[in-house]
Amino acid sequence: MNIQTLRIVGALEGISFLLLLFIAMPMKYWLDNPILVKYIGMGHGLLFIGFLAVLFAVCEKQKWSLKMFLLGLIASILPFGPFVFDAKLKKIEQPQANA
Repeated sequence: MNIQTLRIVGALEGISFLLLLFIAMPMKYWLDNPILVKYIGMGHGLLFIGFLAVLFAVCEKQKWSLKMFLLGLIASILPFGPFVFDAKLKKIEQPQANA
């Protein structure tokens, strides 16, 4: 696992969370149509677990601190959090790519 994989999974997890919050949930409660919550929710759950697994693996491989893991964990449960965390990862990734 590498930082690029973490960034990709994080982006997918973030998008699925936004779809769940801003499309599926309003459809469930305003239009009484819960079907999207079932499918988007399941996809988001799998991506969330996958993100945490990849985050843990990358933290171990990169020898990152517990603080970095916790930042990723907190980012994954906040709307738009994965995108903010991705910006931090991009800054970390760029010096490594140049080396």
